[in-house]
Amino acid sequence: MTTSLAPHLPAARRSPGSYALVDAVTMLRRTLLHVVRYPGLSVFTIGAPVVVLLLSVFVFGGTLGAGLPGGSAGGRGAYLAYVVPGILALTIAGTAGGTAITVAMDMTEGVTARFRTMAISRGAVLAGHVLGGTVQALLAVVLVLGVGVLVGYRPEAGPGHWVALVGVVLLVALAVSWVGVGMGMQARSVETASNLPLLLTFLPLLGSGFVPTASLPAGMRWFAEHQPFTPVTETVRGLLLGSPAAPDLLLALAWCVVLTALGLVWSLRLYERRSLR
Repeated sequence: MTTSLAPHLPAARRSPGSYALVDAVTMLRRTLLHVVRYPGLSVFTIGAPVVVLLLSVFVFGGTLGAGLPGGSAGGRGAYLAYVVPGILALTIAGTAGGTAITVAMDMTEGVTARFRTMAISRGAVLAGHVLGGTVQALLAVVLVLGVGVLVGYRPEAGPGHWVALVGVVLLVALAVSWVGVGMGMQARSVETASNLPLLLTFLPLLGSGFVPTASLPAGMRWFAEHQPFTPVTETVRGLLLGSPAAPDLLLALAWCVVLTALGLVWSLRLYERRSLR
């Protein structure tokens, strides 16, 4: 499977790293083909945040916008500008569910077991799911942001801010995808694979994505200010506004490193444990 897609180099001259890279690209292509053939998960991943965006703005936006600092004159428009970064964070978090389900499908249908018997890098099998989830997250963010623009959102970001925003989205999506892979491997069935990712989906809701953390009760406010998606949301919000986001950016990057490391170690340990059975 891998040799037909490998670069045309003599086997003796190819390093283990080049094999792993080719295998990862092969697994990524397989994941993307799976998305095309079974588009239901992708439609839900994009459709749910769009519905939440429209409900938040057109149903609750007038009242919530008036309650924002300096938002009394803006109303619904002020809330649209505030909530879009939170919806984008919610969109990225939601992709973990799709990743977990596809991983669980491979585990329960014996596909992963078959890969273990083939000359394929074990890390590449997991990396294919991670890269596929990251690509889906980036596309979902673009589409949701496009809907936000259609309903009146106007980013003020400059070229540098847009470059930084893409980098942040990719890193957060990579971290979420690794955690999603671990959750999918932990699930006992495809039906239960979407349960654990719900924890990630709730985090943007319990942060600064929809209301300022200062408006929350004391205990909830402490949690909101110290969970991963609050600095992510604030970084995205600052970049879209074209303002400096250095303190929140550093904290968001730190959380990306922590989540990626945890997801990577968790996924590899589960993979190795299953391999010994």
